[in-house]
Amino acid sequence: MSTRRNPGTDIALIAAFAALVAACALLPAIKVAGPVPITLQTFAVLLSGAVLGSRPGFLAVLLYVAGGAAGLPIFSGGAAGLAVLTGPTAGYLVGFVFAAALCGAIVERLPRRSLVSPVAIFCAGLLSSALFIHTLGMAGLVLRADLTWGQAWDIDKIFWIGDLLKNVAMALVATAVHRAFPDLLGRPVTATAEARPQGTPAT
Repeated sequence: MSTRRNPGTDIALIAAFAALVAACALLPAIKVAGPVPITLQTFAVLLSGAVLGSRPGFLAVLLYVAGGAAGLPIFSGGAAGLAVLTGPTAGYLVGFVFAAALCGAIVERLPRRSLVSPVAIFCAGLLSSALFIHTLGMAGLVLRADLTWGQAWDIDKIFWIGDLLKNVAMALVATAVHRAFPDLLGRPVTATAEARPQGTPAT
């Protein structure tokens, strides 16, 4: 028997998490050296994948990026429009989409017992952030801000301590959500699990 969510629920969750990413982007940013401010977007982006799974998390963040590109003032600082996707922060925005997908893909494959431990989810978020957000973010700085890779790294490394903290917060929140809603990822329930009498421990 499957516990997969119905399409209406998926659409509602995707829209809700896209709105969460937008809300975190619009919170006051911390200005640092370089053209990219520090916001809570990374927290919301990775939480989308960790809570919803790969495909819905990907779609939630893609919806956020598409909304901003279409003119909604939901990028950091209230920015909007296609110009943002051709500016120095474009790599980070593109990285958000793929980081949510990878984080979700990893979390979907974790054993159920790992979903109630934040360590595995933290590692999934940190790996996704490093591979996509930071790598593509630096690539955007090199291509759109005419920086060398060394200069791009000097800017990007400022975000790492904040990202570690945001990943800790993300993992704690995602763990709490999965404890409260253990079937949120829509995993199929095996016949063995269904047939197990109440009170019989899992092996």
